[in-house]
Amino acid sequence: MKSLVIAEKPSVGRDIARVLHCSKPSGGALEGDQYVVTWALGHLVTLADPEEYDKKYQKWDMDTLPMMPEKMQLVVIRQTGKQFQTVKTQLYRKDIGEIIIATDAGREGELVARWILEKANCHKPIRRLWISSVTDKAIREGFAHLEDGRKYQHLYEAAVCRAEADWLVGMNGTRALTCKHNAQLSCGRVQTPTLAMIAKREAQIREFVPQEYYGISLRDGQVCWTWQDKKSGGYRSFDKERMEKICRELKGKQLTVTEVKESKSSVPSPGLYDLTELQRDASRKFGYSAKQTLNIMQQLYEHHKVLTYPRTDSRYISADVAETLKERLRAISIGPYKKLAGSLIMQPLRLNKSFVDDKKVSDHHAIIPTEQFVQMDKMSTEERRIYDLVVRRFLSVLYPPCVYMQTSLKGEAAGENFAARGKVMLEQGWRVVYDQQDKEENEETEESLREQTLPVMKKGETRNIQKMELTKGKTKPPAYFTEATLLSAMENPVKYMESRDAQAVKTLGETGGLGTVATRADIIEKLFNSFLMEKRGNEIHLTGKARQLLTLVPEDLKKPELTADWEMKLSRIAKGQMKRDVFMKEIDAYTREIVEEIKADDGVFRHDNLTSHKCPVCGKRMLAVNGKQAKMLVCQDRECGHREVISRVTNARCPKCHKKMEMYEKGGEKTFICKCGYKERLSAFQARREKEGAGVSKKDVQRYLNKQKKEAQEPVNNAFAQALAGIRLDQKQK
Repeated sequence: MKSLVIAEKPSVGRDIARVLHCSKPSGGALEGDQYVVTWALGHLVTLADPEEYDKKYQKWDMDTLPMMPEKMQLVVIRQTGKQFQTVKTQLYRKDIGEIIIATDAGREGELVARWILEKANCHKPIRRLWISSVTDKAIREGFAHLEDGRKYQHLYEAAVCRAEADWLVGMNGTRALTCKHNAQLSCGRVQTPTLAMIAKREAQIREFVPQEYYGISLRDGQVCWTWQDKKSGGYRSFDKERMEKICRELKGKQLTVTEVKESKSSVPSPGLYDLTELQRDASRKFGYSAKQTLNIMQQLYEHHKVLTYPRTDSRYISADVAETLKERLRAISIGPYKKLAGSLIMQPLRLNKSFVDDKKVSDHHAIIPTEQFVQMDKMSTEERRIYDLVVRRFLSVLYPPCVYMQTSLKGEAAGENFAARGKVMLEQGWRVVYDQQDKEENEETEESLREQTLPVMKKGETRNIQKMELTKGKTKPPAYFTEATLLSAMENPVKYMESRDAQAVKTLGETGGLGTVATRADIIEKLFNSFLMEKRGNEIHLTGKARQLLTLVPEDLKKPELTADWEMKLSRIAKGQMKRDVFMKEIDAYTREIVEEIKADDGVFRHDNLTSHKCPVCGKRMLAVNGKQAKMLVCQDRECGHREVISRVTNARCPKCHKKMEMYEKGGEKTFICKCGYKERLSAFQARREKEGAGVSKKDVQRYLNKQKKEAQEPVNNAFAQALAGIRLDQKQK
């Protein structure tokens, strides 16, 4: 008898097949002496749409809500139906004695495989491959230590509960809002509190009133001294008269050094990456979206096999992984890392609890390099950048701490206190890994002292004041969210909680905030693609649609506490500490509650972005929306679905300000327009680029334009786009 291995994607399936010596093609699979390897294409099976349960759900009508199926049904996804039949055929082969699940090692990966088995009604014995990288070595070791599939039954149940709960709340909440207000509106346990956090930040910015503050700076020729309040210890005051009086009193005075304090400080490495931390850094340094970073990571994990599993929330490695560090260092001993890694290979490694801790590793350890030989010339620029971030962070934890001598000075003049600070680097430690490319991120705030080079001073000596200045500034409002800071807020949303319940705060900390490392990037993309958020430069702003939506959704759905509570319970289910039925009874009751709340609500939704343009298909007025990369006109009738691209952000740079230009099309003529006012027709742009020797052929340009056109025609990637596409609103609900 042979074992059937089910991988999550074709690329991973082929890698496993090669390691297992399965090379004979066999009806959508690769076969060897002991194993047959086949694969899914991500999810092949999903929960059925409402109309599959009852034909009355084909019409979107408030009277049919809530939709509460007695038993949730599974259906084969139409687009991947052929692959499901291929896998099913392999499952029912008489010479297949057991199934080895080799999908991604996590909650969602478990669901991919188990739903296939359930829909195919296959009950053969199951074993589980659980690996964090897809190198040949990891695959061989994983197959040498396969787990009994029953060990992951609770994880599967948690995954099913998550999917069914999201279906019940999302489908019912979305239908109720859409029917009630005759507009495409959706809600969800993660996306709605995320919007609420952004709304709260925008309110803080709107309500912020700047205040002018003052400080005093003294110079004695070598040192810049900053005034310090005796009571608060702060370096500024809002009392202008007081500060002007101090300045008058300081004239002709000397400053006496009252304290000289030197202390050795040790700063450890920032620690290994989990996915969220990596997405933040990639956004801050390269402007990559969270989704873009995850996609690049998937390529480095699946295709190049040089990094470990990306969807991890741990920043630690386990003791058994620590034993492989020398091998990983040898693999990255190339190019810019050769010298850095080589010096570590030649000596015993420093292992400590700051990055090696079995207790802080759950399903997957931190993102680190694999033992696979690296070919950086085969990587794209984006892949090299992300790889560089991970490798340098990995190297940094193996280097000693950075050590410097911190010197703090205190002085007194005219009865007022003054302070100065400086530091001298004693040992570069882990900072040598960054080779001065990444300056310290100790950004000076209004309340901090700037670092400076200080001369040797003694307590009691006096200094002549050569220059005095009354400094002033204004308090600044909170910054708008960027993708990097929004990821941080989703990971730790405690400050946005209305309640300060200690248990709720603890729950949020233990569950990792809103969503998971694997889902946050998709949630942010969905909010952009459903026109609830838009980008202005690097800043994220809510649209009018989102602000109105937040006044219409049930209050509970806007709170981070809800999703934290769900994730905590799902975690307990995965550990076998809570029954699946108990959780789903709570979800049933909650679903009924939110539908009734939406029905009873007297709020009104009005499109605030209607234009005078009429839809060429149905004749209704169109909505002006800002997509993440394009400005569009979208028909207000979701059933019609017509949309037109007005302009699209391109990679073409303005020759004057070098910013990315937008492409507009009018009367068949394509024109680049920059924010600085520069305009250039496409034909002129092509001629100029050819003259400059940019090496862009007409074929390249045409390929690019075709790609833009294809993207413009793709449907909006809304969480419930397919369901909404068939909307039939009852006239009574208008």
